[in-house]
Amino acid sequence: MTLPSKTRLLDSVNTPADLKGRSRDDLKQIADELRSEVIDAVSVTGGHLGAGLGVVELTLAIHSVYDTPDDKLIFDVGHQCYPHKILTGRRDRIRTLRQGDGLSGFTKRAESEYDPFGAAHASTSISAGLGFAKARDLTGKDNKVVCVIGDGAMSAGMAYEAMNNAGSDMSRMLVILNDNDMSIAPPVGAMSHYLSKLVSSRSYRGLRKFAKSVVKPIGLTNQARKAEEYLRGFAMGGTMFEELGFYYVGPIDGHDLDVLLPVLENCKAMESGPVLLHVVTQKGKGYEPAENSADKYHGVAKFNVVTGEQQKSKSGPPSYTKVFAQSLVKEARQDDTIVGITAAMPGGTGMDLFEKEFPERMFDVGIAEQHAVTFAAGLAADGMKPFAAIYSTFLQRGYDQVVHDVAIQSLPVRFAIDRAGLVGADGPTHAGSFDIGYLGALPGMVCMAAADEAELVHMVRTAVEIDDRPSAFRYPRGSGTGVELPEQGQALEIGRGRIVREGTSIAVLSYGARLSEALNAADMLAAQGLSCTVADARFAKPLDEELVNRLAKEHEVLITIEEGARGGFGAFVLQHLADAGALDTGLKIRTMHLPDIFQDQDKPELMYAAAGLDARSIAACAIEALGRGNVQDIDRLARA
Repeated sequence: MTLPSKTRLLDSVNTPADLKGRSRDDLKQIADELRSEVIDAVSVTGGHLGAGLGVVELTLAIHSVYDTPDDKLIFDVGHQCYPHKILTGRRDRIRTLRQGDGLSGFTKRAESEYDPFGAAHASTSISAGLGFAKARDLTGKDNKVVCVIGDGAMSAGMAYEAMNNAGSDMSRMLVILNDNDMSIAPPVGAMSHYLSKLVSSRSYRGLRKFAKSVVKPIGLTNQARKAEEYLRGFAMGGTMFEELGFYYVGPIDGHDLDVLLPVLENCKAMESGPVLLHVVTQKGKGYEPAENSADKYHGVAKFNVVTGEQQKSKSGPPSYTKVFAQSLVKEARQDDTIVGITAAMPGGTGMDLFEKEFPERMFDVGIAEQHAVTFAAGLAADGMKPFAAIYSTFLQRGYDQVVHDVAIQSLPVRFAIDRAGLVGADGPTHAGSFDIGYLGALPGMVCMAAADEAELVHMVRTAVEIDDRPSAFRYPRGSGTGVELPEQGQALEIGRGRIVREGTSIAVLSYGARLSEALNAADMLAAQGLSCTVADARFAKPLDEELVNRLAKEHEVLITIEEGARGGFGAFVLQHLADAGALDTGLKIRTMHLPDIFQDQDKPELMYAAAGLDARSIAACAIEALGRGNVQDIDRLARA
């Protein structure tokens, strides 16, 4: 006997076309089955759960009403896209989410025609959607454009820049504001639903057009427009969006298909101007552990579906993030001018620990990295000691402010750069690959990288002491190496590295957390009788030129290694050696860095091995450059 499938209706949906013509009751059942499938899949893979559960009905309704992929559906951030992936032909691979050779945890153009625009950073959807709308108009097409943006992403200025452009241009597109946190409108209820259906209907819009034709000849156009606008604003909210040129509809219940479907049909029928549909959803909807969680299960490890209990990581050294946060708290106890800043990532950066002890000195500015940097510059200009804790990949968004508002003015903003290097499951969009190069290019900037968690403690202290120019220190995601932590950090001498192991023929100069791999490589080389010096640069800027000169002079081979893209630390060393004439003497030098590609997600250790930045690769590089030794022996040691 074959047991009935728990996802009987969902099993019949291979593409969004299979949703067309379904009854409301069938669509509601598919929504329930889709939610169960998302929960079950993420329990196996881990990932972003709450956001996807919150948009199950909304995603289903959009695909039911619109004709994707001809109609363009653009998700903001993209971590809410798991239901979308299941409905668009990727259900058979959904349990490979965020795994090596598996599905991305975000929308990705190379993955499916149903992903017209990749997104893993927030607040890009409206700008991209406007681009699609204008491309459609310029090429004479007639497809629709739908952007789904969360209320958190609306804290970024880029979203308003795009809305201002779209509103003034009167581009035909739909922006769906998924409100799952902020209370920016009156409560959702029957009257709100009724009014939303009314103002999005063809009859209301026809009456509105007729009224305009009546008042225009007698000079009352502006007065009538304002009266109607404020009447609707009073009843439903949305006056701000109207002022930006959007026709506002909402708020409506984002989990009620009886409301969503007709309102979306009405929005689809609108032929002029941009529309903003405000839907209210619940993050983690339909899964009690997520609904009751403080962060609504935003990001989870593998978990037990029945209990919601997440798989605990093995106990070990504290994470770099925690070490940074605890060190900063210690420093702030001694110095009341220290303040913390983060851009919507208090938990991810560890700044929630700082906030618990110093709530009045902690500032979460929302998804607004540009503002965060200039806000920090203002604090620094008036004598405070701001620590801006921002992921490397997100600091890219505030780079102009780092240049113009911080570096040019030599303001002592301290940048705590989390997620430096490769980050595993989040893939290329979240990798911290470029900060060494883009910060090292700035005059006066002090750039540090922690080789282990003890070094990170010292670098926090060093940043406190640097009070005449900007500084930055980078550290990776994940656990430390297990070294003993100092009770109190000691300020490092600016621009001075350290020799960790003395050798003769080969020198490995490491910048950052590859130091342990460099030491392992030195052991592999020693097993073949090849003597290796290992040094920790500590600083990329100012560079320890004396140390570099010594390593170049006293060794046959010099290898630099970093967890960053080409054009970073290795390039700085090469530039110095070229200027000093040290390359004229036959020195063999190699720079090891991340490959010149965007690496897809996998386990971090596998990603670094693929990048050629593990101990085996370092040792093999040394043997190749030196012309002595046996790579096969290195391979045997690596396997052992």
